Amino acid sequence: MLRSLARTTAAAAAVFALSAMLGAAAKPVASHWVLQSSVLTYHVTHPLHKVDGVSHAARGMGVCAQGVCRFLIADQVKTFTTGDSARDIHMQQVVHAALYPLITVRTTVPQADLTASQIQATLVVQFAGQKVTFPKLTFALHRQNGDIRLTGTIPATVREFKIKPPQLLFMPINNQIPITVVMLWAPAKS
Repeated sequence: MLRSLARTTAAAAAVFALSAMLGAAAKPVASHWVLQSSVLTYHVTHPLHKVDGVSHAARGMGVCAQGVCRFLIADQVKTFTTGDSARDIHMQQVVHAALYPLITVRTTVPQADLTASQIQATLVVQFAGQKVTFPKLTFALHRQNGDIRLTGTIPATVREFKIKPPQLLFMPINNQIPITVVMLWAPAKS
């Protein structure tokens, strides 16, 4: 009798656990993410020198519901600095920062992908009055204490954003302006 009761209890617990898992799979719990910190670095190469512009000011949020996560990241063009204020002002003029002061990035990814060590995401970037799609970029994900650290590179070019390449001594910068991304995402506190 005692064994029969133990088997019945174990079977009931297994059925309860399985139904809870199936219920969770059918209706994923919505989650909210906040960009805690970021380092965005654009790299410019000129025949005479290389320059990096860095911003730590990006803001972002993500909302996950029904198995899909939508993320939005925004940064002001003026927050990118190279250590040379004249160069930074010239960069802002070249990309028409007065007309288009924000850089925005949007992406949608499956919620399950946030548990992997790498993620592929298609990014839609608005910058300098242009909208450019970067399909299937790979980013590394590192999780710690519920937070996610995301690292990777966006292979941007001057041409795709229709920016006239700045020149020094009549020599333009290279077309490639890759952007290195390091972001720390944390679950939003309610």
